[in-house]
Amino acid sequence: MSITREIGAHYTPDKGTLFTVWAPAAAQVDVVLKDNDKIIPLQREAFGYWTALSEETGPGTRYTYRLDDDMERPDPASQHQSDGVHEASAVVGHTDFNWTDKNWKPLPLEQLIIYELHVGTFSEEGTFQGIIDKLPELADLGITAIELMPVAQFPGSRNWGYDGVYPSAVQESYGGPDGLKELVNACHAAGIAVVLDVVYNHLGPEGNYLNDFGPYFTDKYNTPWGKALNFDDAHSDHVRNFFIQNALMWFRDYHIDALRLDAVHAILDTGAKHFLQDLQEQVHHLEKQLGHTYLLIAESDLNDVRLINPMEKGGYGLAAQWSDDFHHAVHALLTGETSGYYSDFGKLEQLQKVLEHGFVYDGLYSEHRKRTFGSDATANPARQFVVCSQNHDQVGNRMLGERLSKLISYDMLKVAAGLVLLSPFTPMLFMGEEYGEANPFLYFVSHSDKELVEAVRKGRKEEFSAFSWQGEAPDPQSEETFRQSKLQRTYEHSEPHRQLREFYKALIKLRKSAPALARPDKTRLHVSADSHTHVLHLIHSGESPYIYALFNISNQPQKASIVKEVGSAWKLVLSSTENRYGGAGSDLPQEINAGQEITLPAASLTLFQSNIIL
Repeated sequence: MSITREIGAHYTPDKGTLFTVWAPAAAQVDVVLKDNDKIIPLQREAFGYWTALSEETGPGTRYTYRLDDDMERPDPASQHQSDGVHEASAVVGHTDFNWTDKNWKPLPLEQLIIYELHVGTFSEEGTFQGIIDKLPELADLGITAIELMPVAQFPGSRNWGYDGVYPSAVQESYGGPDGLKELVNACHAAGIAVVLDVVYNHLGPEGNYLNDFGPYFTDKYNTPWGKALNFDDAHSDHVRNFFIQNALMWFRDYHIDALRLDAVHAILDTGAKHFLQDLQEQVHHLEKQLGHTYLLIAESDLNDVRLINPMEKGGYGLAAQWSDDFHHAVHALLTGETSGYYSDFGKLEQLQKVLEHGFVYDGLYSEHRKRTFGSDATANPARQFVVCSQNHDQVGNRMLGERLSKLISYDMLKVAAGLVLLSPFTPMLFMGEEYGEANPFLYFVSHSDKELVEAVRKGRKEEFSAFSWQGEAPDPQSEETFRQSKLQRTYEHSEPHRQLREFYKALIKLRKSAPALARPDKTRLHVSADSHTHVLHLIHSGESPYIYALFNISNQPQKASIVKEVGSAWKLVLSSTENRYGGAGSDLPQEINAGQEITLPAASLTLFQSNIIL
């Protein structure tokens, strides 16, 4: 049985604040209340936990822990670092916030159309309120869920979020704890779910004081970030509890609907029960307590269905995982890039395979990895795979942060949109892609340690060595790098960008309204590809009327014969070449029959639905 114990500072209106911290090697631990310099000795309990109740301490009180009458540190489980990562923590009260979402019903996976965004660059304000102000635009687009890049407190005021050092503290420059709650409240009122990106595989370097409290890290493994977090070594029960309590807090206290678990392949655990299974079990317990459903979505480069298989089948039971193979197959095919990990991709048959099965590498040899890689995902429902043509990693980890709008033609951007939104999987857009945002999304930090800044600059250059990118990497520490990454919202004054956004809106509306797309089924999906013409046929035949999408992934008009296996008569419902979507127009037939040959415009998506209810 897992150790489950609440940690941090927990305020209850009629009792005060209960302080609990894990410091197994300490001989004495005290709470130092910074507002009046009062010192409260903590009592040692089993397994090295220290605790004390302060009846007069309430929300907003700033405090530190003092270890062995010597070292003062912020709370590792702090929920508010109002003065930054190096200063005192602050008590947060969760009982006085005016939640208005009691009628909110969590959305099932198959209804999620996710919009990934970075709080600091999504709006000019760079705050939670800045997102709230733009929610009508997202609702108009048809988005049903936003995915926030990490908001855990990081050093300085600008960062991707993966350098967070207080996993439970909401970034002050974004709006702090109440700002996040206001955003979730507003999202739920608009019918939009909230997915939060959390990082359980490492902590950032600046402001990371965990080692002063206990063995949070282990020498057993090497990671890109130094010592690995201790999920399976001595004392690991309490490290696991630290992160499990974090996940439960987001669901319980902030009404978050789903967590995106960053890079779970870097959560190193060889124990009999993997941390991820442990976490999922604890989330199930919370679901039973609160009568709500919560989702755990893994980011992983392992192509391992154990993550999402049911526990009774030896899996960890997570709701879904990202499919990197889908992104790589689309990106390599549309851009022609073949360096780095894209060297494993670039064939149309691979796009066909990932649409049919979920992975390309499902036990195949990977030339890039120099090993056999992946597992078979054919039996897993399509909704368990989150797919995209762009995301923060794949854009931001390019040296110049170019989006697809800089790499492929305007017409091909619409093809990319169709591949994601007409796939059977759970689709995700990256902020700005819906109108072809031209600004890059670059990597940025605001560290105060000069040596650390130099190390970050050097590390970024080394990361780019596997790719054939030209130019000079922007300085991650520069505020200009951050400013360059803000959205311009050019669709408000640029007609082509407005038309591209209208195309996304049309695809999203169709996905929601057409039964075959609203409840997609991999087993009722028919995919065929012609590698000579680069034409892909994609037919959803789960529910009537059937949907037939023809993708011309070439820069020349191509002839294609309508397949005979599914349906006999089809009518045109949408074409990316229509003038209203920024296209040049075409002479596509309004109705077609099985076996008929038609000419598809260059770089186009043509969409039909069955003319007869089948």
